[in-house]
Amino acid sequence: MQRIHIIGGGLAGFTAAITAAESGALVTVHEAHHTLGGRARTAEGPYRTNDGPHALYRRGPHWTWLAQRGLLGPTVTVPLRQAGKLRFRLDGALRRTPPVALLRLTRRRAEHAPVDTDFRTWATAHVGEEGARTAAHFAAVALYHHDPGSLSAAFVQERLRRAAALPPEARYPVGGWAQVIDRMAARAWNLSVRIETATRIDPSDLDGLARSGPVVVATSLDAARSLLRDPTLTWDSGRSALIDLGLRTRRGDAFAVSDLDAPGWTERFTAQDRTLAPAGRQLVQGQIPVAPGESKAAGIARAEDLLDLGFPGWRDRVEWRREALATGRTGAVDHPGTTWRDRPAIDRGNGIYLAGDQVAAPGLLSEVSFNSGMEAAVLALGVSEQPRPTRRPLDLERS
Repeated sequence: MQRIHIIGGGLAGFTAAITAAESGALVTVHEAHHTLGGRARTAEGPYRTNDGPHALYRRGPHWTWLAQRGLLGPTVTVPLRQAGKLRFRLDGALRRTPPVALLRLTRRRAEHAPVDTDFRTWATAHVGEEGARTAAHFAAVALYHHDPGSLSAAFVQERLRRAAALPPEARYPVGGWAQVIDRMAARAWNLSVRIETATRIDPSDLDGLARSGPVVVATSLDAARSLLRDPTLTWDSGRSALIDLGLRTRRGDAFAVSDLDAPGWTERFTAQDRTLAPAGRQLVQGQIPVAPGESKAAGIARAEDLLDLGFPGWRDRVEWRREALATGRTGAVDHPGTTWRDRPAIDRGNGIYLAGDQVAAPGLLSEVSFNSGMEAAVLALGVSEQPRPTRRPLDLERS
């Protein structure tokens, strides 16, 4: 049995590590940072924020997998009383109910939407131009893309239905996603997985690892492209301005505001998990997709407009604030004529495998990382028990 090396200690990496170790494989996880988690890290301090809004979807494949292993931990959903405080911005004004056309479209099954047609065109034929526009903007909460209507109809419709499902599919790990990662890391440790933090692997290291066994590269696609020196490892992703706010609590604040005039979403995460902020305080996070070339400041300004509507007086209640621009860190998006099968393949040949949220695996957001981590581990297990041919050294001159 050869050792399986996994580069990256996030959700995809630990899914692969646990899957391989449960089958008896020798596994080492190499994490470049001092802390584990990747994009599933949760900030330390009085306000426990994830890297942008995060949720587990109850119908997703990793829900059952985590629960069966006791790794899911306590989760919460939006209380019914708070769900009634979901608001929508339409034509510049705040409203309590979504347009009827949006509701009609959420009832259409995803498999009825075509892959090779953009969502805007397909949805317009069913609910009109205005209904298509509002539906596309609502779906942006699960897309992080500045123009959801331009993406594949099948891709967007699946996310629209799941984001609008009743009862809600979204569940939130109490205390943030780091709690899930900590449980996964403990499970891996108990399975004798070797976990090495502050260990950055570069292309010259990769060849040595590959000589001792299969390698799963469970990093962002950008990092994998650099590590493997493979310019073909590209796929479109979103670009979003992120804002996190610690506010003094005020009765009457919205639970969330969905922008139907343009893609955007702000949410009070302490509505479902009080552990994310000190007593008497609340944590509000927003994500505003921005177009290529558009500044972070422009996205933050739009987020502040939503906050003005849903959280009156918020500027005078701010006790903590953080802003960021997430570029290529919000999962894959599929354009018309493409599906997840067209993304970079998991099996890269010569015992190298990819896992992450922009590779050829199905699912919504983090589900892609989970599915690709499982598949990469299974493939790596298949070759770890076989004699391995001599691998050609990595061509470090290739660009």
